Amino acid sequence: MMPSDCLTTYLIISLFLLILGIYGMVRHRTFIGMLISSEFIFNGASLNFMAFNRFLAPNPAVGQIFSLFIMGIAAAEAAVVISLILMVYHKYRSIDPDEVHDLKH
Repeated sequence: MMPSDCLTTYLIISLFLLILGIYGMVRHRTFIGMLISSEFIFNGASLNFMAFNRFLAPNPAVGQIFSLFIMGIAAAEAAVVISLILMVYHKYRSIDPDEVHDLKH
């Protein structure tokens, strides 16, 4: 039996991507690092949907539709965050979240 024939393999990889994304969100000190970490979280969720789709779903299109929906959300989130990063950099000349403390009211 190949490792790719087991649901557990995909779930472990998905869990690894989720943990890597959460660790990156906590650890990274720049907005770009946080954006990349959130993409890891989205990819872990997408892999999870595709794995359950392959092994458990009676309709094979459901997991693929969820994955496409997650990819669309991730692309929209990346576009919004990059525009916000550019706006913050234009005003404060830094993308370090600790140096951008004037955003609080």
